[in-house]
Amino acid sequence: KHIVKVDGKKGLFRGLTPRIISSTLSTVTRGRMKKVFPLEDMEHVSNKDDVKTSLRKVVKETSHEMLMQCVSRVISHPLHVISMRCMVQFVGREVKYRGVLSSIGTILKEEGFLGFFVYHLSQEKLYNSRGLIPHILGDVVFLWCCNLLAHFINTYAVDDNFNQASVIRSYTKFVMGIAVSMLTYPFLLVGDLMAVNNCGLRAGLPPYSPVFSSWIHCWRHLCAQGQLFRGSSLLFRRAPLSATILFD
Repeated sequence: KHIVKVDGKKGLFRGLTPRIISSTLSTVTRGRMKKVFPLEDMEHVSNKDDVKTSLRKVVKETSHEMLMQCVSRVISHPLHVISMRCMVQFVGREVKYRGVLSSIGTILKEEGFLGFFVYHLSQEKLYNSRGLIPHILGDVVFLWCCNLLAHFINTYAVDDNFNQASVIRSYTKFVMGIAVSMLTYPFLLVGDLMAVNNCGLRAGLPPYSPVFSSWIHCWRHLCAQGQLFRGSSLLFRRAPLSATILFD
């Protein structure tokens, strides 16, 4: 309601174009990598006498999926950075980032090509992550936790004699994905904050945000403030009173 009141309904779609392009690049990259690095079909092994074989297949499949996800994340990350900056301009009422091409030109001019991935900090610490590292870590943790948990539940908790065993196994990974995504949310939050931190926009500078020396510094700051999961709930606001007063 606040965004619509200030910017109208079009304000709800800030950063949509670069986000769509980013998702498209990620999907295309994964598809191309599947063709270049194919993986044989992974049949489910539910027999507990063959747990080692089943686990080995899950590890191999997850490793293959992790490789594709990391490469697609790197390729699509520049568009994700642009999308985040387009959105946070709402805070300071800036119009620095508009179209995709003009935003690419702005970052190249001010920060160079590496500005999509890192930013210059000081002579002592030359570069700091633009959120790529926490995003990749979040993807890796999500994949391994989700696939391994689903494997162990399907192997040990679901009985093959049960009539609906195959149906339950087909939904296990989906349910585990929802649960694990809640645990890996802080990685996404830190990655998004680092994408806009100290980039010249008011939302990434004091008093709205400290200038972080690294994504670990950002993580520790959010943890100390009890904000590691802010924005994760659709119904409740997790921002503390001090932050609420500041942003209001």
